Amino acid sequence: MTHGDRRELLRYRWYIFATLAFAYLFVYFHRLSLSVVAEELAREFSTSAGALGFLGSVYFYCYAFMQFPAGLLSDSIGPRKAVSAFTVVAAAGSVLFGTAPHLTAAFAGRFLVGMGAAMVFIPTMKILSQWFRPREFAFVSGILNAVGGLGILAATWLLARLTTAFGWRLSFQLIGGVTLVIAGLVWAVVRDRPEAKGWPPLAAQPATGATSSPGAAGGLRQGVRHVLSSPQFWLFSLWSFVNYGIFFGFGALWSGPYLMHTYGMDREQAGSVLSMIAWGMIFGSPALGFLSDRVLRSRKKPLVACALAMTLELGFLRIFPSGLPTWALMAFFLLFSISSSSTVVIAFTAVKELFPIQIAGTALGSLNLFPFLGGAVAMPLLGWILDRYAGGGKAFGYPLEAYTVLLSCLFLSSLVVLACTFFMRETYQD
Repeated sequence: MTHGDRRELLRYRWYIFATLAFAYLFVYFHRLSLSVVAEELAREFSTSAGALGFLGSVYFYCYAFMQFPAGLLSDSIGPRKAVSAFTVVAAAGSVLFGTAPHLTAAFAGRFLVGMGAAMVFIPTMKILSQWFRPREFAFVSGILNAVGGLGILAATWLLARLTTAFGWRLSFQLIGGVTLVIAGLVWAVVRDRPEAKGWPPLAAQPATGATSSPGAAGGLRQGVRHVLSSPQFWLFSLWSFVNYGIFFGFGALWSGPYLMHTYGMDREQAGSVLSMIAWGMIFGSPALGFLSDRVLRSRKKPLVACALAMTLELGFLRIFPSGLPTWALMAFFLLFSISSSSTVVIAFTAVKELFPIQIAGTALGSLNLFPFLGGAVAMPLLGWILDRYAGGGKAFGYPLEAYTVLLSCLFLSSLVVLACTFFMRETYQD
């Protein structure tokens, strides 16, 4: 490869990254968007917190269900085709949700959104593993997750203002149109690997970690068996299920009602506080990736530190569930985001390093089922807890006692997350 070709390759990979990151931004927008409009949905569809929790969770059930196929499709038909086609599905779902005349149609819209959004992250990680070197992977994954934080910012701060100006229905229809444009950009710009543009491979191809074996690269069936037979995979899966059950169950849905009911905030005030979740991802994700790659030279150490931080802060909020100043709430959600969500860049890098590159999509897709299964379980479960303190009625408003019990459950769950990190294997290699 000539110097000019290499320079062009290094430049073009950032075009690919920017396009996929734009798609990933809207994945996070759709994922957390119900937190800001939850009260409007409850009133318009005359539903209880439990039913609203299921509406929020249908995205996560679809997302979780599609993760295993996402990994297989990434390793078989190619990640570019998967992202392009399913982003169109997400666009259609967003429009349907915005025009839904009743709760059943809203469920159908969220179902399509979840199915379409599920085909972005894993194929993107597969593509980035081909366009970036192993020593760059955690950092570039951190930047990708930071862009996801911009999606959270759009789903909290920006959506709150759009909803005030245009109503939640038109806002989701407009988002569907933008998502459709993204699908076209992915098809036009993205390529699965440098060879598709006539360049030689850039990423190193040898298997990493101690689990490499000839059978792992012998086909999809052998790859699946290789992944599912690893005790470390199941440890990371339990960590993902509980950790992201906390993040999605609280951060993506019930944090908004918590601020409105306990602190008397309006939608825009709550959206401003919850925007700190976005800033935590924006700054925390690349920072954790850099620390893991260049400073600590470890995957396990940042995972342990983040789990400990989340446990301490949830314990603090359980003790002081009300009466905190706004700046303290903003600091809480900033640290909550870093310790519970930004850690995805480390966990997924570690799992990628546990297995050969040939089955990276299968390994990451299998793992990525568990965060969203955790969210799908946590959302209605926490809603059920709240409903018990409102007599199971449809009046949308809950007492401090209800949120205190909710926070107790989150704190106990964080202890499980912390315990998992102590048994994780160190996968970092120079």
